Amino acid sequence: MKKWLLLAAVVCPVMGFAQVKYVLKGKVGSYNAPAKVYLNWQKGDSPVVDSADLVNGAFEFKGEVEYTDMAMMMLIAQPGTEPDRLLFYLDKGEISITSADLLSKAVITGSPLNMEFAKYKLFISGYDSAMASINRIYGGSSEVQRNDTTFMKWLDGRFRQAIDLRKNKQREFIQTNPKSFFSIVAMKELSVANNMNLEELEPMFAALDKEVRETREGKNFRKMMDMERQLVIGGLAPDFTQNDVNGKPVKLSDFKGKYVLLDFWASWCGPCRAENPYVVAAHKAYKAKNFEVLSVSLDQPGKKDLWLAAIKKDGLESFTHVSDLKYWDNAVAKMYNIRGVPANLLISPEGKILARNLRGENLEKQLAVLIK
Repeated sequence: MKKWLLLAAVVCPVMGFAQVKYVLKGKVGSYNAPAKVYLNWQKGDSPVVDSADLVNGAFEFKGEVEYTDMAMMMLIAQPGTEPDRLLFYLDKGEISITSADLLSKAVITGSPLNMEFAKYKLFISGYDSAMASINRIYGGSSEVQRNDTTFMKWLDGRFRQAIDLRKNKQREFIQTNPKSFFSIVAMKELSVANNMNLEELEPMFAALDKEVRETREGKNFRKMMDMERQLVIGGLAPDFTQNDVNGKPVKLSDFKGKYVLLDFWASWCGPCRAENPYVVAAHKAYKAKNFEVLSVSLDQPGKKDLWLAAIKKDGLESFTHVSDLKYWDNAVAKMYNIRGVPANLLISPEGKILARNLRGENLEKQLAVLIK
């Protein structure tokens, strides 16, 4: 169920030492051609893809990455079939990946980092079980049920409970594992779920072992927190320029003199689409009181048609829409330290940040208080 699965993705950290040489030797079942295994990772801003044929289930990859990094392996048994996926780390040395049937169930040996990763995944595995149950229910539901507000609210409640479970387990892991690199991983994931709540994150980070804080990921996370401090309530919202759906440049400062909801979303983001009716209702209720919505989409390169289709389907035509179609590299999202969507900021007529992440029914309630 893409609506909720989008939030289930692991934040992909980068760590370790320069120029890591790796050898991956795998054995999954007894697959042969046309079965193929693909190895994907990120090199800077560019994706890298390698592939290997399977001979009686066996395959091998050799290569070098700039840093010890997370990668995704996919096994496609037949062209056009759904891939079987495995997330792991490209670590130095020889890594063994073995499974009797599914790649996603593979056991990884020869890599202490991946063994530690397995322990972290096991620690928060209750969330995965809850999400699997939610997806089974949604997948087995009828079109009538999916259009039933009561049913969808109940399912959304289950989803939010699963998210809370994940956050609580991550908090527990961070507290009990101050020397683990995966405490930084958990903290990055938690920062997405709690919208970079520095009041919670800063003491957590300070309690980590110094060696963990001084890793590449630890230093990057400290920079993220430094950026977040610049976006305090009462501070000036950074100005920017980005093109609208017709390629016309739009500035945030063009809205000076108005209340602006700077709304970050994407057509591929299920929770964003679920939030859109609340934003539409708020705009209708407060447009006469000098309130506008400036919508920033994190849609992907080459997928402008999906962005435009979502605007039309969700009834967002009265908003101003901008995007550079660079996905998570959207320049405005990076400027505002957006780590997850949906996210928003309410900006005053003077350009100051009044509130952040006004969600659901709380959006209109807070607008009633903040818009004078």
